[in-house]
Amino acid sequence: MTTFDSPISRCEAVREMVLTDETQAECAREHECPPDRICPLSGYFVEADSTPEEMTESLRLH
Repeated sequence: MTTFDSPISRCEAVREMVLTDETQAECAREHECPPDRICPLSGYFVEADSTPEEMTESLRLH
């Protein structure tokens, strides 16, 4: 049995499940999103300068 506890969401722009426990920029690089693409998951990603506690609270709100 496999347990996957990282937060994920479906991104309709790339039509894949993406990890939201990284920054939006990291996700965009990983999925080769063009710079002018408006991210449909904006607001779901952690901020680059967040503390672990802030990241946990942010993910809990979504």
